[in-house]
Amino acid sequence: MHGIVEAVARAPRHQLGKRVVSEIHLFAGLGVGGDVHAGVTVKHRSRARIMPDAPNLRQVHLIHAELFDELAGQGFAVGAGTMGENIATRGVPLLDLPRGTRLTLGRTAVIALTGLRNPCIQLERHQAGLMQAVLGRAADGSLIRKSGVMAIVLHGGTVCPGDGVAITLPAEPHLRLEPV
Repeated sequence: MHGIVEAVARAPRHQLGKRVVSEIHLFAGLGVGGDVHAGVTVKHRSRARIMPDAPNLRQVHLIHAELFDELAGQGFAVGAGTMGENIATRGVPLLDLPRGTRLTLGRTAVIALTGLRNPCIQLERHQAGLMQAVLGRAADGSLIRKSGVMAIVLHGGTVCPGDGVAITLPAEPHLRLEPV
């Protein structure tokens, strides 16, 4: 299984959107250089208030670019960086991958998926109805969170649009991604 990096983004402070840039640098155990969520311990504000010393399982946020297409078809104005992601991929079934899946991005960067992003009210502030649009229901009635996945950086490197994405599944049994 392979895909590509469609866009990369970062933001130095807490805000919903991130600025699309020509490249980002991933640092092992930290995250995206120059991004507010980089660090060993949790940086997400609501989580940091509760457990400030918790490990940062949200160093890198990825979204499948196909979600932008889906949302645009519903009339939403979204694109790379809009929903706070660091990396937009295309051709990678992010939501279907198990916890611990390793993604090799470009030549050297390797990340491990830790869980799902739980969409927050900030999406609604961007555009009315957006938060509901990134939630769905499976046939069994369970909630589907479509707003991306979170990861930690195992091996650093530079990531640019057009870089390949190689997928390495973890050993079985595979564990489903859950919100982190």
